[in-house]
This record gives sequence, C-alpha cells and structure tokens, in this order.
Amino acid sequence: MSRAVAIGGFDHVDALSIGGNSPVLIQTMWKDSLGFSDLEGKAGEAIIERIAALKRMGCSLLRFAVPDLEAAEVLGNLAEMVSMPLVADIHFDYKIALRCLDFPIAKIRINPGNIGSRERVEAVLSKAAAKNRPIRIGVNAGSLPPDLRDRVDSGDLSQAEALVEAAERELAIFREFDFSACLVSMKASSVADTIRANRLLAERTDVPLHIGVTEAGPLIAGVVRNTAALMVLLSEGIGDTIRVSLSDTVEREAIAGREILACAIDSGGAAVDRAGSQGQGVKIVSCPRCGRNSFDTHGFTEKWQPALYAMDKNITVAVMGCVVNGPGEARHADLGITGVGNKVLIFRYGKVIRTIDAADADGAFREELGQL
Repeated sequence: MSRAVAIGGFDHVDALSIGGNSPVLIQTMWKDSLGFSDLEGKAGEAIIERIAALKRMGCSLLRFAVPDLEAAEVLGNLAEMVSMPLVADIHFDYKIALRCLDFPIAKIRINPGNIGSRERVEAVLSKAAAKNRPIRIGVNAGSLPPDLRDRVDSGDLSQAEALVEAAERELAIFREFDFSACLVSMKASSVADTIRANRLLAERTDVPLHIGVTEAGPLIAGVVRNTAALMVLLSEGIGDTIRVSLSDTVEREAIAGREILACAIDSGGAAVDRAGSQGQGVKIVSCPRCGRNSFDTHGFTEKWQPALYAMDKNITVAVMGCVVNGPGEARHADLGITGVGNKVLIFRYGKVIRTIDAADADGAFREELGQL
C-alpha cells in the first residue's frame, strides 16, 4: 500500500489525501493559457463557475501549465478565488516553483532533473517543506534522460524499465533532502508501458502514484486507451489519483475518469475499497439509436450530460430512442425519457408517468429529476 500524502487544507483550499486508504482522486488539466484579464469581470466569474462545476462532477484536483513568472502570478490569483486545490506544472525554471509557493497553490509538479543545480532543487524542496506543499515528480517517455533513451534505443532497457529508473533517480534526490511529501507519475502513450512501469514502481516504493496514459489521443481513442490501462492497474490496487488525458475538454476528462472508477467498482477486486464517492453519482444509460428512433437521444444526452454528472445523487437516468423497447430495457432506471412522434414519455422503473409534447420535454424532465 502507498503512503498517504496530504494536499490542501490551508486557507480556503479543500483538504485532500492521496494514497494510503484514501479514495482514488480524479484530476484534469486546464487546456488554455490564462492572463490577468481572464480573471476579471464576467470572464473570471465564468472560470470560477466552470471550476466549481468540475468539482461537482467529481474532479478533485486541477492542474495548470506555468511556463513563466507571469503565469505563476495569474495562477496564484486564481488559487485565491477557488476552493479546489490547484496544481502548478513547472519545467526548467526553479524560480517559477518558488513563486508559486507564495500563493495558496496546493501542489507543484516538477521534474527535478530539469530544474537545475543541486542548490536550486534544494531551494524548491526546502520552501515546499516549509509551506507543507507536496510535489509530484513527473516522468515522461518522451523526455527521458539521454543515457536511458540510448539504452532503450539499443534494446538494453525497455521503455517501462527506463521510466521506472528515471523515477527512482528523482526519488533519490528527494530522499537526499529528506522530502517525503511526494507523488510520482510515469506517463507513456503506450498502454502496455504504462501498466508495466507502474507495476514495477509499485513493487519498489510506497510513494503514491498518479496514473494515466499520456498523449492518448482524441475522445474515443483516448478513453479506450486510458480505460485499458487504468482498469488493469486499479484492479490490482495500483494508482492513487488518475487523469484521463484527452484531446478534448476538461469536463470530458473528468467524466471519463469518473466512469472508469465506476467500472472499477463494478468489476470488483482491489479497486472497490479505493474508488470511494468519486465512482458514484448519476449513471447515464442511453441507447445507441437505430432506424426506429423517434427521440433524439444523442442531442438530449449531450445537452443534459453536464448537469446530470454535476448532481449529488446516486441514481440511474435512461435516455432511450423509442417506446418499442425503451421503458422495458431501462426498467431499472430511476428516471427515463423517450418519445414517439411529437410526444415524449417520461418513465420510472419502466412505468410511464408522464406523456407530454416534445416542446415541453426539458421542463418536465427537470421537474421529475428534482423530485428524486
């Protein structure tokens, strides 16, 4: 079992724990750069609400790229405005990490090997320790140290073994400075390498692991690849926080992570005790649609998905394409909707409770949802 690392819990920032017996946490990464003007007026309000919605969807941590000192200032200002723990992702310049630690930013992601000299690494670790801020060591297959990359190219070392060796080198630096509030991620675009690397390191250390497949691709490909890797690792009790990396929105990354944890619960094994509330909430079932379709399942599901995933309810909602099999196939649903012609039917546990005009579907659905 991994050791527990505390995150947040100061000022107004949510207190979390990663590792140990704590639930597996879902996180995502903001897709765009931010400037000071983005935090002002209605634009700022929209960002704050979007982060709040991510939290309601089950996302616990939100990471931002911080390429320079101005970005550190912007992220620091944002961290003062929201309760979700924010993570600063930093490369190369240790001064950026030091500045981020002046704000209520909950965690720092660095690669000690590219931060610079021993003195610079010590400065970052010393200040992080004084501020009680954890650090994630991020190792990527695409940026391995030259000697390890050469050994992989020559066949002397597998990609997974190289990732683990790189991580162990970084951990050795942390041990040298007696810094234990750390996590590790080893990211590869290969499902097999991701599984093997995390298995190997989990056997050798109790450091909490951040798992996921990097550069996994667009929505469908990315979800498939991440599911293939994460389900294996979670079923073996490996992984303390997950990010489903997608060439898509932060909301879809969070939803995919939640669904993967829910599947891990359904499949049993070591993941059940660790999924916690992150794998619960509204479950959406919907038919794929066919030639019998008389209700726009795709459009209705797309429209309602964000609101449903943000609800604090453990219910099943069914969106079915026709009345031929819809209520019967979804008779387990707490609430369902389907249609025929210009009429829409709302049902509970397979029994139709309302028949309304299609124009009134959203309002009626919202009313019934509110009564659950």
